[in-house]
Amino acid sequence: MFINTKFRSDESEIMDDFAMEGEILRDALDKIAKINQLLGGNQLTLRGVQELIQKIPKATTITIVDVGCGNGDMLRTLANYGLENHLNFSLIGIDANHFTINHAQNLSNNYSNISYRCEDIFDKAFAALKYDIVLCTLTLHHFKEDKILELMSVFNTNSRVGIVINDLHRSAISYRLFQALCFVFRLNSMSREDGLVSILRGFKKKEFIYFSKKLNLTHYKIQWKWAFRYQWIISKL
Repeated sequence: MFINTKFRSDESEIMDDFAMEGEILRDALDKIAKINQLLGGNQLTLRGVQELIQKIPKATTITIVDVGCGNGDMLRTLANYGLENHLNFSLIGIDANHFTINHAQNLSNNYSNISYRCEDIFDKAFAALKYDIVLCTLTLHHFKEDKILELMSVFNTNSRVGIVINDLHRSAISYRLFQALCFVFRLNSMSREDGLVSILRGFKKKEFIYFSKKLNLTHYKIQWKWAFRYQWIISKL
């Protein structure tokens, strides 16, 4: 079957339902985190953070917000990195699903510098939140263009140091490779369906360039990375 990836799909994902809960969702969150680990997604975001904090003194408290944090795996990765490198990280995970936040909190009980907030990132509470760095890993593709620009404008206004976006490259090859991954990791039907829709809602480089121009960004870079990801780093320093 021919896969048309010329334009972003408007099809919604099952996990876009913020009221969803239960074992199927828990399994999907944990499998997504595991795949992200194995394919280097966490390391890609971590390298973006490393790049942004190069000029910041080690003694400085750095507040990092992870939007669409899922089961909190990226925050725990950052907490471990901070501990190993004597960095003072204050980490906040945000997700609109109560079940997801509760699951992330349970998995992060041993991390005193990680906190979670259950809220819609398009509400006033999030718009008032200030931070040094904001992360958006595999979350931006959930939104249409107008919402992406609205959200990125908030990120740009409220971040002191910068923004790290890590999201999917929309391509027929990545679509077919994910179909193979579904078999290898025995993903449940929701994870399979949502994963394929996610790829079709992913991005091409020209779209990130377009967003950057619309937002009048000056210090940014967009790079293709394995496995079929784009890393978009915006520096404020």
